[in-house]
Amino acid sequence: MNHHLLHKLLLLLFVFSGFTAHATQNDEIQISNFIVKENLLQNAKLAILACDSLDIPQEQINGTFQFAINGFNYPLNFRDGVAITPNKIENSTFVYLQHKNSSGTHSSLFYVLKKDTGLKIYKISWFLLILIPISLLVLMMLFKRFVWIAIIIFGIYLYYNAQKGLAITSFFEIIMEGIKSFF
Repeated sequence: MNHHLLHKLLLLLFVFSGFTAHATQNDEIQISNFIVKENLLQNAKLAILACDSLDIPQEQINGTFQFAINGFNYPLNFRDGVAITPNKIENSTFVYLQHKNSSGTHSSLFYVLKKDTGLKIYKISWFLLILIPISLLVLMMLFKRFVWIAIIIFGIYLYYNAQKGLAITSFFEIIMEGIKSFF
């Protein structure tokens, strides 16, 4: 009799846990932070990991979430907190990821260096993007002879960014978002 009662209790517990898991999935699950790594298959695709504010992966994230990758919208399917981007990385490039949800826009800029051994991914801060032009401006103000060299270096900087996938509009958008998050 106790064995039969134990089976019923386990069945009830199983059914109840299914209802609570279903209710949890219907609640709004949001991604407010993410990191990017190379896909484990090393097929030149990126893996986006949903994380908390401390960059700890959130494996309970499942479902489809809209992301903008370099300005193009993609529905990314997250499974156990990981989604794989649809396109391969052919050359070294900037990758600007954005995700919008009810808590705001969450974005990050990465530089993906393609090597024979795989992809090397570097997160780039908005502060670094603005630091280079400001330092050129300061040097230009300090050394008047440096004006033409600074203009040429700044032109090369913008050209390199554009050639590697970072449009000038994205450049200013990243800086504006960074300034907003600072205040």
